[in-house]
Amino acid sequence: MILTVTLNTALDITYRVRDLRPHASHRVSEVTERPGGKGLNVARVLAALGHEVTVTGFAGGATGRVVQEQLTAAPGVVDALVPVTGATRRTIAVVDEQSGDTTQLNEPGPTVTPAEWSAFQEAYEDLLPSMAAVALCGSLPPGVPVGAYAGLVRTARAAGVPVLLDTSGEALRRGVAARPDIIKPNADELAELTGSHEPLRATQDARRRGARAVVTSLGAEGLLAASPEGRWRATPPSRVHGNPTGAGDSAVAGLLSGLVEQLPWPDRLARAVALSAATVLAPVAGEFDPSAYAELRGRVAVTSEVTAA
Repeated sequence: MILTVTLNTALDITYRVRDLRPHASHRVSEVTERPGGKGLNVARVLAALGHEVTVTGFAGGATGRVVQEQLTAAPGVVDALVPVTGATRRTIAVVDEQSGDTTQLNEPGPTVTPAEWSAFQEAYEDLLPSMAAVALCGSLPPGVPVGAYAGLVRTARAAGVPVLLDTSGEALRRGVAARPDIIKPNADELAELTGSHEPLRATQDARRRGARAVVTSLGAEGLLAASPEGRWRATPPSRVHGNPTGAGDSAVAGLLSGLVEQLPWPDRLARAVALSAATVLAPVAGEFDPSAYAELRGRVAVTSEVTAA
């Protein structure tokens, strides 16, 4: 069983319009709703890959009830979300069908009380003994301490459970110091963490700050990874066009499933890049195009980076 943590869960709403223009009215051609937040997207991809997944975090209000109802219907996903008084946030993605671009609007999320945070920490600690790995994903809702992920990393390490951290800003800086097994920033998040805009040097610096392995998303150029076993660059065979929402979460699912299955790093990276690209080709975040994934996985180029930063 794999555990994904989404402290700032969401209901992801995707609108499709023919041509998105500022200061204009638009006729929406299609609306879709899915439980969202990075960890829930990761969980759905893991379940589609055949892994059993438990999701935890917070859910509240009418939006939270919709999220939980839809999770109940998702095969392979177990709902262990902790209730809060505030309402779960919504995220709005507007897809411009003409250009293929996506505009994203993200609400801040509910304010979590100290009692609700304590209840979550107890639930999290109770879940860990039955887990093969845990992913800590996304932003922190108001009221949750900025060092929350650092504490959750330490709790997982104390339980002997490998932990992947995917967040940004101060939460990432503090979380890295707690020594997670893997972090997965994008290039901008990594530069903010290390002060370096040279990806390989920054990746190595992030390891020195505490992360055992660092996998950096380079967008359409794939992934750059540094671990005790070596350094690699994984590149998709071609650029894909579509909705990029959730592509990074699919990469996390690829890395986490590869960790649990004890795959060599090049195979983990090939899976992560292929899943990410196949998600861009899917219409909804947290889903991927299975045929595109199968076709792309064998064509991802993984090369060793032999020069130290």
